[in-house]
Amino acid sequence: MVGVTSYGAYIPWLRMDRKVIASAMGWYNPVGLAGEKAVANYDEDSVTMAVAAGTDCLKGFEREKVDGLYFATTTSPYRERQDASIAACALDVNADIRTADFTDSTKAGTTALISACDAIKAGSMKNLLLCVSDCRMGKMSSLQEQVYGDASAAFLIGDRRVIASLEGWHSISYDFIGHWRAESDKFDRTWEDRFIRDAGYTKLLPEVISGLLKKYKLNMSDFAKVIYTCPYTREHAAIGKQLGANPGQLQDHMLTSVGDSGAAYPLVMLAAALEEAQPGDKILVASFGNGSDALWLTVTDEIEKIRDRRGVRGYLSSKQELVNYEKYVSFRNIVPVEKGIRGEEIAFTQLSTLWRERRTVLGLCGARCKRCGTPQFPYNRVCVKPGCGAIDEMEYYRFSDKRGELFTYTGDNLAFTPNPPQIYGVIDFDGGGRYWFDLTDCELESLKIGMSVEMTFRRKYLDEARGISGYFWKATPRMA
Repeated sequence: MVGVTSYGAYIPWLRMDRKVIASAMGWYNPVGLAGEKAVANYDEDSVTMAVAAGTDCLKGFEREKVDGLYFATTTSPYRERQDASIAACALDVNADIRTADFTDSTKAGTTALISACDAIKAGSMKNLLLCVSDCRMGKMSSLQEQVYGDASAAFLIGDRRVIASLEGWHSISYDFIGHWRAESDKFDRTWEDRFIRDAGYTKLLPEVISGLLKKYKLNMSDFAKVIYTCPYTREHAAIGKQLGANPGQLQDHMLTSVGDSGAAYPLVMLAAALEEAQPGDKILVASFGNGSDALWLTVTDEIEKIRDRRGVRGYLSSKQELVNYEKYVSFRNIVPVEKGIRGEEIAFTQLSTLWRERRTVLGLCGARCKRCGTPQFPYNRVCVKPGCGAIDEMEYYRFSDKRGELFTYTGDNLAFTPNPPQIYGVIDFDGGGRYWFDLTDCELESLKIGMSVEMTFRRKYLDEARGISGYFWKATPRMA
């Protein structure tokens, strides 16, 4: 049996009511879509969100046993640097694994999931982590700006302790051009909206789902949950009716709480479905983008053993409204912002230094003394504990998954940040270790000495002149 053995998700802390976008542009919401959308913070991108979902997915799992990592997105920060390798290093999995990026289509996530299951079935890997994430941008005042939301999902694929087995799949491939983005484009380009809706979603989704049913001699009534992506709420319901599904079978489309999250969209919905799934449930998942993949999964008794994931439900419950449209577009670097003298020079990490200290910078690994057990960050050859002083008796020690307490903090109104003030804090880690970090996803007034915090992988800087995104870890108040 091959399939999903664990799952995780990530939805950014910031949410924006669609009325804020509409009012900023001076017109009524043209898509008729109510609710809010998830917005990545200024220090987030598709890679950082993937790491967050991967962390949620790997809870309680020995990372040394991960022997593959696939990453799927349409919004890679790079054209030539593998995102899967960045995520693998940040998650501190072994270096002797297979990594691969799946991209250029919003069905890349489901394609990667099928490929991951094929790799496990072939016996070339035992545990493969799939991270799917997107952070797409629509032009100001466009329909896409209203519809798109940012999110990520992660799944551990294996053949032991499977919580949802992949029973079958069916794919179709068409060069259907509704949305596209060329090498030099910052924003999505689209064709006429009715064409995308009527010739795309309402035709291709029924085709691929009907193909799956026919291939495996199934009926729509066999499925407890039916998942498919469609950013048009009326047509989403109509497709289900056309296929013979009752409204109770359709998984919440999440358009009014998160938005269309691109390659991650169908798999974020799958993660949400697994949070409430019962043993024996059959789940149908269909993606959309240059064709479609339709997957059939069956939930097993093992699902009861991993109910402790934060998942979609946990992240949806923790949020902060972003009510300032100008701040939103500055986060996206759509409009230029004066950084001042202190913000012009970027503290660029030399690539040779990043290579030598990759486990420290990307993996947040310090050292633990083998003689006395004292942890410390950053990695050092000499034990800092008074009276020990051991030299070269250290082992790597991961801090990224450790909780901590806020020992002290300050708000800096002079340093440049897209979301002032810049907040720094000293963190005392559970089990030992202390270091100072930037704080994110919080407001200065909400912080208290002694409050519980956790670590989050973020973009430290974006050096556009060199084309480099620099990453490090920040602290954030721990969710309940």
